[in-house]
Amino acid sequence: MNDHGAIPTKRLGPAGPETSIFGLGSWNTWDRMVFDDVVDLVRTSVDAGVTLFDVAHYNMGPHTEQARTDIIFGEAVRAAGLRREQYQLCGKLWLWEYPKVGFAEQLATSFERVGVDAAETVVVGDYMERPDIRQIVTDVHEQIQAGWFSSWGVNNWPAADLDLAIDFATAEGLTPPAFTQLKYSVVRRSMAEGDFYGQHFAAGRLAMQASDIFEGGILVGKKHPERKIGADPGGIRDAIRDAADTVAAVATTFDATPAQVAIAFCLQYDAVANVLFGVSRRSQFDDNLGALRLWREHGPAVRQALEDLWLDRDVNADGTW
Repeated sequence: MNDHGAIPTKRLGPAGPETSIFGLGSWNTWDRMVFDDVVDLVRTSVDAGVTLFDVAHYNMGPHTEQARTDIIFGEAVRAAGLRREQYQLCGKLWLWEYPKVGFAEQLATSFERVGVDAAETVVVGDYMERPDIRQIVTDVHEQIQAGWFSSWGVNNWPAADLDLAIDFATAEGLTPPAFTQLKYSVVRRSMAEGDFYGQHFAAGRLAMQASDIFEGGILVGKKHPERKIGADPGGIRDAIRDAADTVAAVATTFDATPAQVAIAFCLQYDAVANVLFGVSRRSQFDDNLGALRLWREHGPAVRQALEDLWLDRDVNADGTW
């Protein structure tokens, strides 16, 4: 147990795994670190109770990067002496070149690179042009039947496509998505808190995994990140840079860091089952764990103090990017 108490767990959707409320991402993290530091961070994470790792093979569509981050993660897990049952893996299925590159092929490649036989769950990625949603649901179910994973979620899908996936799966007796991985932060809330996704959260059909919670580091003071960061739906990035100063000021009033208030804000939203963040230093991980105490002691107050920073309130009003 760490100094901030036991890491709580929540179920990642009605058919999803029970997992730690914190998860570690792999994009632009493990491949920017000294290997021994990766091993230490992975071991420290699991010992602290942060057991979910979001790991992907980044080599498709806009992520054609030939990144080794997934390979490094697998090597680090083995070097840390971790048994497979000690951690949970959240994989990725990409739609950028689907169905030309099918899910079975993607999974075989990804899991071989990490060095595992299966994942607990996967996220089916976002897309620019609408794919065949029924085919995706059917194909995902087939991979579940094949034993590659047991539940799945979607990443930033338009609400209408999510509705279709759930309705089709239910009607056909297939496995519906259990959660959604959404860009969600102090400043970007419309998709998560609007009526479109919100109706599924309220009905208990879905849970949410909050991602990009620091907006590529901007909300924690890195206003002009040098590394590649996520997309900017609605074109609000300049406003986010300005908002970072307010986040820092609010953090001071709670004797906390900007990262801690950003995390506590997300945890206070009932739909959030898991907060996903990337760390490339042990100090960042330790600081992020400090959000637990802040959330437990001041969650509603943190939420209220940052309420006016909802910058995309009028963006994506129809549930689309």
